[in-house]
Amino acid sequence: MKQPTSRARKPDDGRTRVFPPLPPAPGRRSFAESWWGNAWVEALEGPQRSATGRLARGRTYARAGNVGEITVTPGRVSARVQGSRRTPYRTSMTIPQLTDRDWDLLLDTAAGQAGHIAALLDHDMPTALADDAARAGVRLLPEQGEPAPDCSCPDWGYPCKHAAAVYYQVARLLDEDPFVLLLLRGRGERELMDELQRRNAAQAAAENTEPTAAPPAAPPGVSAREAFAAARIGIPPIPAPPAPVEQPGKAAHLADAGDPAPGVDPSALEFLAADTAARAALLLHHALLPLPGARRSEAGIARTEPSVDEDLVRLAAAAPPPHVLARLSDSGGRTPEELSRAVQAWHHGGPSALPILDETWEPAPQQIATARDTIKQAWDGERPPALRTTRNRLTVIGHDAQLRLGTDGRWHPYRKDRGTWWPAGPADPDPAAALTTLLAD
Repeated sequence: MKQPTSRARKPDDGRTRVFPPLPPAPGRRSFAESWWGNAWVEALEGPQRSATGRLARGRTYARAGNVGEITVTPGRVSARVQGSRRTPYRTSMTIPQLTDRDWDLLLDTAAGQAGHIAALLDHDMPTALADDAARAGVRLLPEQGEPAPDCSCPDWGYPCKHAAAVYYQVARLLDEDPFVLLLLRGRGERELMDELQRRNAAQAAAENTEPTAAPPAAPPGVSAREAFAAARIGIPPIPAPPAPVEQPGKAAHLADAGDPAPGVDPSALEFLAADTAARAALLLHHALLPLPGARRSEAGIARTEPSVDEDLVRLAAAAPPPHVLARLSDSGGRTPEELSRAVQAWHHGGPSALPILDETWEPAPQQIATARDTIKQAWDGERPPALRTTRNRLTVIGHDAQLRLGTDGRWHPYRKDRGTWWPAGPADPDPAAALTTLLAD
């Protein structure tokens, strides 16, 4: 991890840190880069990582460099954020500070792990500290909705886009120095280091004075009679599971195996064999997961048998040789461009993203009205984009941008290129968030 950033000015009290404006960060899909930064974003957005319209607008503001100098003190972050008006808004957020009892538990947890205390004294903050603290009953990261925003703008939404921009910039501060989180929770880095050194010295002194513990008693044995009787039952022990498969093996190289049989394409057969090996490795990996409940949710494999068209697109998405891709295009009845659009949709959303490519349907009028109102609220204080409705599609007038509503209630972003609409990103249940990302990109 990086050392504490030199760009932050630290007053003598150690409980106030002032960071200069962070540079713009356009085009970053993942707003944070470190574990602590991403954990902060997840705490803000929630476990489903689905940003609301105002959060999406705040993320755009933060990426564009609209957040000015940031001041961090115990329980509070404040900054000026440039909005649509000439004068920046005064924006801040507060989060609850840890109690003295919480700090005692947290420091005891850190002091009880040699790796934790060594890392902290070396100005590094181990990610396992968050889990260990949680087991001790201390939450380092705030819960969704816990930060309390305050802004001088006229938007009463929670949070407004200016406060959301400050939230996201804190994630970038945590990329450089996770100790910012501990300061927000109530303790400066210097006082924490002093307390950790004191506890470390006290623990070392206690260990030097403790008497040597007696060796543990040997476990009870099993008589030969019992072992022989168990062996005669005839039930073999359950074999150990096989070792995890790191990656599938290489498929046989068939191009140099001699003259192929009539009608057999060796390179196409190699591609299918490699695809089969990859899918088998994935199935085996998830079959060996320790938690049975996690196998279905994490396998990433369709629960139902894919259709011929879905499997054709899946194979095309695996980057086969050009002549194999051409054969897939011909056998599927798609032009190369149509297959490319389907592959792009597959990369963004798998089989559920394919029907939205060319099909239209008639949603309930209330669904479209709600979506329009959500977008309008996200652009509060600014002119929202003009939209044209065509059945389940909202097209931005004056832009090559479009949202398509799927039957699952999610909005798929599309962008026009040379007269053709192409999938432009993953679907989002919030139309304002999907549209903000689409227009920002």
